[in-house]
Amino acid sequence: MKKKPKWQKKKKEKRKSELLLLSSYFLPHSTFPLLKLQVNPASYCFSSSAMANPKSKSKPEPKYRPVIEPVAHFVFTPTTTHQHLFPAPTAIKALAISTTSSDTQQSLIYIGTLTGAIYLLSLNPAADENDRVSVIKHTLIGNGSAIVSILVVDNLKRIIVLSGDGFLYLLDSFLLEAPKKVSVIKGGVTAFARRFFSKNYSNSDRILPKLNGVKSKEDGSSSISGSSSSSSFFVAATGKKLVLAELVSSGSVVLLKEILGVFEGMIRDLAWVDDSIIFGNKSGYFLYSCISGQCGLIFSLPELSGQPQLKLLVRECRVLLLVDNVGVTVDTEGQPVGGSLVFRGVPDSIGEIGSHVVAVKNGKMELYYKKSGNCVQVVMLSSDAGGGTCVVASQEDVSGEFVAVSMSSKVIFYRKVPWEEQIKDLLRKKCFKEAISLVEELQSEGELTKETLSFIHAQVGFLLLFDLQFEEAVNHFLLSETMQPSELFPFIMRDPNPWSLLVPRNRYWGLHPPPTPLENVVDDGLKTIQRAIFLKKAGIETAVDDEFIVNPPTRADLLEAAIENFIRYMQASRHKDLTPSLREGVDTLLMYLYRALNHVDHMERLASSENSCIVEELEMLLNDSGHLRTLAFLYASKGMSSKALAIWRVLAKVTSGQETAVAEASNILEESSDQDLVLQHLGWIADINPVLAVQVLISDKRSNVLPPDEVIAAIDPKKVEILQRYLQWLIEDQDSDDIQFHTMYALLLAKSALESYEIEHGSQNSEAGTSKELNVSHHGSNSIFDSPLRERLQIFLQSSDLYDPEEVLDLIEGSELWLEKAILYRKLGQETLVLQILALKLEDCEAAEQYCAEIGRPDAYMQGCPLTCPSSLLQILY
Repeated sequence: MKKKPKWQKKKKEKRKSELLLLSSYFLPHSTFPLLKLQVNPASYCFSSSAMANPKSKSKPEPKYRPVIEPVAHFVFTPTTTHQHLFPAPTAIKALAISTTSSDTQQSLIYIGTLTGAIYLLSLNPAADENDRVSVIKHTLIGNGSAIVSILVVDNLKRIIVLSGDGFLYLLDSFLLEAPKKVSVIKGGVTAFARRFFSKNYSNSDRILPKLNGVKSKEDGSSSISGSSSSSSFFVAATGKKLVLAELVSSGSVVLLKEILGVFEGMIRDLAWVDDSIIFGNKSGYFLYSCISGQCGLIFSLPELSGQPQLKLLVRECRVLLLVDNVGVTVDTEGQPVGGSLVFRGVPDSIGEIGSHVVAVKNGKMELYYKKSGNCVQVVMLSSDAGGGTCVVASQEDVSGEFVAVSMSSKVIFYRKVPWEEQIKDLLRKKCFKEAISLVEELQSEGELTKETLSFIHAQVGFLLLFDLQFEEAVNHFLLSETMQPSELFPFIMRDPNPWSLLVPRNRYWGLHPPPTPLENVVDDGLKTIQRAIFLKKAGIETAVDDEFIVNPPTRADLLEAAIENFIRYMQASRHKDLTPSLREGVDTLLMYLYRALNHVDHMERLASSENSCIVEELEMLLNDSGHLRTLAFLYASKGMSSKALAIWRVLAKVTSGQETAVAEASNILEESSDQDLVLQHLGWIADINPVLAVQVLISDKRSNVLPPDEVIAAIDPKKVEILQRYLQWLIEDQDSDDIQFHTMYALLLAKSALESYEIEHGSQNSEAGTSKELNVSHHGSNSIFDSPLRERLQIFLQSSDLYDPEEVLDLIEGSELWLEKAILYRKLGQETLVLQILALKLEDCEAAEQYCAEIGRPDAYMQGCPLTCPSSLLQILY
């Protein structure tokens, strides 16, 4: 093999370095970090790392979806073209699609051939399959040179054709008139394009300079096509020169301005958006401003790169600039926007449909999503189309629905697949992430309503549910604003149940099985996993998650995961605005789920809070499973106090739960005005916790005060302190003036004081006495009262005038309670006895002196010295 000369090697190395330098310009603007630009030694073009090693097993195979689908095709044969009228073309070189026609069901297709012929075809997708495409007319352009490109001017019902002889020709849209050469442009045209306006382009900004006294007739229309109803503007490149012209409704072309080249090289392709003309030649891509008249370089092309090729992206009003197989999108200022598109080869032709770029090459059509740069669909064109260059044409309209692709003498027409079908296809393949990505794309483009988005999230959730991906399933359920909690009821409770009629019969797209209990979902899923493991061993791929195949889950783990995530959904549903029936279903089934995992804390929290649980549906379940506390809380929350108290009474017999049971029972009774219920349970509460028993009796939470006589009669006589505290509350807090209650309280206090005194001063050597003293002391120091017993007795005897002092005095007459006796004697007016007790028994001369002052006889005590002996004091008194 002959070696290459050194100069060729140097040129090749220079080409590599130029491409790498160019890639450094593109990459900072890229939003696709997974794409790595590399130099392919075979073609010296940019390629992704995936294409550099297509057989690599480290990367997953791309997942495609049907963005477009074939709607019709047409092959030029003597039969289809009626050769005596329309000779079959040798090769198709140009395509164009009309965005409007007189018949809204039809589109007009223009085909330019290698021999200079223009064919007009009609496409009617609604017709029968064999009659969708038909040839209407054809005509010959110029001297038979190949057709380079066709431009459709819908608003003026005209087309402009660029012939290989370098001239522009004007034809009517139905080819009824003879082609007319555009004479004001003197030939040598290499490229031309219409002017397009972006949505943000204001009327005041639309400036076209005057030329030869002729001003632009542009009326400020906001049409994105850049045309008014009476004219259309276009730019043509003739060598190194740009020519601005206007096509008016009469069919005449008016020359507006000629822009002499301020750059090197012949212009090969161009686009006109707003006031910017972007064009490319062999040296690079340039931008000319119609306002400033300045022309600047966007970027240079490597020396050995292919011909410049650009495509106006009508949807965004941006321009895609190609450098071999790398596409860079720029705005009207020439600034890169978003990331680069990396094609799998240098495209023969570029088109656009919706949010996708269409590239054709070597009998293959590829669709790339603009925002992500991902190839989402690959279409192999029919093998019988023959060889030659592929041409793609798209409707130059934001809402374009069709693209046409030609190979040699065959044209295939494609239309957008409805987004529903695209999503369904991905879901059937279990490409859930890709489906959601598509949904988000459609939402960002305003093609989906909130209701539709919610519908799709619910559909994806059900598919994930039956795929045993419970967490992801519930995540999607929560994102759906229209999904009802009742749609999950059949997975928790078998039909029939109280909420069967609430379950909507919504089958969505019918992609998942009907609802069935979670146990069945898990069992069916496990069978699918086992089958997938078997097929995997046989070398057959399945749609089952690889993680399940490598680490098969257990039934218990799957059920637990399912229930945990259903709990999460039901908890979130409680915060939604639901009907009463739905609320009952949510809370009742949430309790079922808690109980299934024995989440006792959650069960009790739900039962004790405000809830809509149906007690009848849970009574047997909770009772049989031994969750009596939860049942008691549930009874209490529903106002079924008697049943709740019965359970707490049973639980109070268990030492470990005694205090809690008493506390919860007392909480119920504190609010109850049912005296029979309160008094029925007072006894066992008092046995365990006297403080809570008192709190039940004196509670201010109930609407009606309990009858004192019945309460006093119900209190165990042995529970003296409880009775004392209740009487104290009646007298001090309720301001009772009942002499019976005052006397009873005084007698109870006096009796307790006598018992306490006897214990304190009893025999210290008696074991029984010691034991009794300890018991009484403990009883006396109970936290029912904060103050000492005798202090309470003395204060009450002194402050109240409604008790019977003689009855109390009879009780303590023979005791050593001298101060209490003094108070009682004073109540009875026996002054001498009071002074005797104060001076002789208590030896409190100061108190005796004060008492004499209080009774109005201070001289009686002042006749003697304060230190006078008690006998002297008695002499003074007598």
